[in-house]
Amino acid sequence: MLNMDAVRRIVVKVGTSTLTYPTGKLNIRAIERLVRCLSDLENRGYEMVLVSSGAVGVGVGKLGLPGRPSSTPMLQAAAAVGQCELMHLYDKMFLEYGINVAQILLTRENVSNDHQRTNIRNTFDALLATGALPIVNENDTVAIDEIEEIESFGDNDTLSAVVARLCGADLLIIFTDIEGLFSADPRRDPTAHLIPVVEHIDAQLRAAAGGPGTAGGTGGMATKLTAAELCMDAGIPMLITKGDRAEVLYDIVEGKAAGTLFTNPRRRHG
Repeated sequence: MLNMDAVRRIVVKVGTSTLTYPTGKLNIRAIERLVRCLSDLENRGYEMVLVSSGAVGVGVGKLGLPGRPSSTPMLQAAAAVGQCELMHLYDKMFLEYGINVAQILLTRENVSNDHQRTNIRNTFDALLATGALPIVNENDTVAIDEIEEIESFGDNDTLSAVVARLCGADLLIIFTDIEGLFSADPRRDPTAHLIPVVEHIDAQLRAAAGGPGTAGGTGGMATKLTAAELCMDAGIPMLITKGDRAEVLYDIVEGKAAGTLFTNPRRRHG
């Protein structure tokens, strides 16, 4: 089980399916609940980091486009518009609870360069020391890997694990559209059961993970396994749980079972 006594710095990743309706418009109620819970956990003494997808989806809705654009420039344009809208809303909502937010946009180059990686870690430490809540996303206007080759980034699943390692997190929580990792696709196999704890990822587990997720998002359970491997390799526990009820965060910090916990007894090495 998860030892919350050893947890102070928590990264929470939310995807497009959590933040938006199928219409592409923002799910205001879901965002309000998420912001309230994150703010409350900050007040409780946890250091919270939010990795937020949804910029492209929000931009598509705000621009009134009929669907997700097929061209990279239009996708980047939608991401630019959507990121502005997301941060405006986050800033407004978090300020209602007295929490300052900061935007951090990352690319693969940033996290693969030793000097830049050190600067990023220092920025996280400084922001969290002041009580600010960093909000992280892929910089889609200059980085096209996630947009053009979805599986390589997995709609920020992998990015959230990289962020957890970068900022020295004690726990990564990934919100998704189902309760966790199942033995098979629960939408197709009625005998599928939730796997509560994973200590080793093998071929059988990958087969159970299946393919892409919802139509609105780009990441599926397979990309979350990639994120889990990155965390387990660094000794950081990771939870996958359903994101339609942000209050599940309270269950998690109180040590209650929620979703699928990926854990590894190896010491972390950053």
